[in-house]
Amino acid sequence: MRHAVIMAGGSGTRLWPLSRAARPKQLLDVVAEPGGGAHSLLAEAFTRLRSVLPAEQIWVCTAARYGEQVLSCLPELGADRLILEPVARDTANAVGLAAALVADVDPDAELAVVSADHVIRPVEAFAAALETAYAVLAARPRALVTLGITPTSPATGFGYVQKGGPTEVPGAAEAASFREKPDLATAQGYLASGQYLWNSGMFVWRARTVLDALAEHLPESAAVLEQVVAAPAGPERDAVLAEVFPSCPKISVDYAVLEPAAAEPGRVVVVDLDVDWLDVGSWPALAGTLDTDDAGNAVRGLAVLLDSSGNVVFSDDPEHLLALVGVRDSIVVHTADVTMVAPVSEAERVKALLAEVGTRHRDTFS
Repeated sequence: MRHAVIMAGGSGTRLWPLSRAARPKQLLDVVAEPGGGAHSLLAEAFTRLRSVLPAEQIWVCTAARYGEQVLSCLPELGADRLILEPVARDTANAVGLAAALVADVDPDAELAVVSADHVIRPVEAFAAALETAYAVLAARPRALVTLGITPTSPATGFGYVQKGGPTEVPGAAEAASFREKPDLATAQGYLASGQYLWNSGMFVWRARTVLDALAEHLPESAAVLEQVVAAPAGPERDAVLAEVFPSCPKISVDYAVLEPAAAEPGRVVVVDLDVDWLDVGSWPALAGTLDTDDAGNAVRGLAVLLDSSGNVVFSDDPEHLLALVGVRDSIVVHTADVTMVAPVSEAERVKALLAEVGTRHRDTFS
């Protein structure tokens, strides 16, 4: 049976001060709706999957401290479809835990792994790409399928997947290599070649296949996951998970599974996801979900801008006015306890800023 898991455990530090440790970006209502209103990135991801799967075949993997908020955000999600990580141990272990628990319910499960912080349009193209990926599994049961995004610019903030030759499934190619975030010149070469896709961090595989790959390439984690599913579901399993999961080595699924597997011909396949894709990982990216005026200002909240352009302006306080005059290419964010101002060009340093705030004020503003 087909299943999908939404990975929703990140803390969204680059969207501080809106995103906080107690309420991360995937749970914030930041995606504008036609006619007003907004919904969360997590709700967006769940609705997108509902175009492909029934609710009972959709799972969410998140940090234990976000469990109640996730259930509140997703009324259709069954409590038995919520996977809670006691601690963060990077994506290899999160994906492995999801695969182990899904396989415990359905040993033959085909599992899509998607992110909670993407905006993807049109949904129909996303659904078609998943269908192509599932078709690859029918042709190659041991395949590890990654979804690659058709690049629209020489982006230096994403990893890349190099496409090899076509496969027996239309729309799917052999994955020739994985590349880290490149410099601008390299990214321009990737774009011009037409051979590279942005690495979306979304995958489709049989749950058993990825568990076997972990057993081969990351045996320490595989042993932990076996201990977890050996315990009866419920409080006993939760106790075992809390005890043993922190011992897993912290590593990404790309390093632990995909890159080693890519050395085996025909094992890793890439499906081209040709969509409008927004990875909402920074303030400039979030601006893509906001209304934009004629001067290129992306604004949410009570604000007045005079002779200002190219700004990202966000306030979650309906009684606090943000007033800008002569401001160019800046981020201005206001919350109840923090106001942050930064050049758009320095957006990637927000994470470092939060670390400095933590050094000076501990957890008061995190």
